[in-house]
Amino acid sequence: MLRGCGRCAKSIPFRGTVTILAFTLTAFAPPSNAQPSQPRTAQNTAPYYTSQSIVHAATQTVEALAPNTIATIYGANLAYDTVAAGNTSVSGATLPQTLAGVTVVVNGILANLFFVSPTQINFLIPYDLTAGTVNIFVARQGTSGPLVPIRLNSTAPGLFQFKGYVIATHLNGSLISDNAPASAGEIIVIYVAGLGRTSPDTTSGKLVTSAATIVAVSQTQALLNGDPCPPSGLLYVGLAPGFAGLYQINLRLPDTIPVNPELRIQVGPEVSPPGIPLAVR
Repeated sequence: MLRGCGRCAKSIPFRGTVTILAFTLTAFAPPSNAQPSQPRTAQNTAPYYTSQSIVHAATQTVEALAPNTIATIYGANLAYDTVAAGNTSVSGATLPQTLAGVTVVVNGILANLFFVSPTQINFLIPYDLTAGTVNIFVARQGTSGPLVPIRLNSTAPGLFQFKGYVIATHLNGSLISDNAPASAGEIIVIYVAGLGRTSPDTTSGKLVTSAATIVAVSQTQALLNGDPCPPSGLLYVGLAPGFAGLYQINLRLPDTIPVNPELRIQVGPEVSPPGIPLAVR
């Protein structure tokens, strides 16, 4: 699947990075404080998790999330089986709301699911929610876990990483890496989660087929070692094709750029966590 980026002269291939991100979404190592200790009782079979074990899927941090953000629940007894959404469970080009008898309910709305297992669920915060405190619970074949609160902001930018670098591609769709770094002045594609509402609106869990720019695009900056890139270099900031809950930024890198700079994305007051480099030579 290809899509244009508006002012960018070339279309952006997407297939290679979908594979990387699909792997990433089912291969997390949970942060040390995210795996909750379940109280020991004689019949401890209900799903168990806490507010502190619900994290941003890209950053794996326990921070505020946002509508249309990919998130992860770590816990115990979350599912009986390990199942990822696939061709048989994606109906009408929309992620399922039930996998292996498991559902996630956010403020009364069934969330779309990427992956379930006994200790981990990857799901999408419903698009139609707004900033504020929301309540989440997991239901598994007639048994429910606790109702726990989490905080939503309007945006919660987070960068995915692979082998220590930001997940981004060259225009030919190949992964930017230590062996295939980006160059000064090059147009690259960065994959991001948590950039919030778009224009036009999307449907929660729907696999994207057309461009939709984020509402907060005028408040968006790409920071390299803390310095903002020129606004004219942001060629597209919006939904990415072929996936749900994923965004892409088509960025023209500055003509002068340091080696392997830290990349952060800022949308209004919210900034992605520090410490992730972009492979550049």
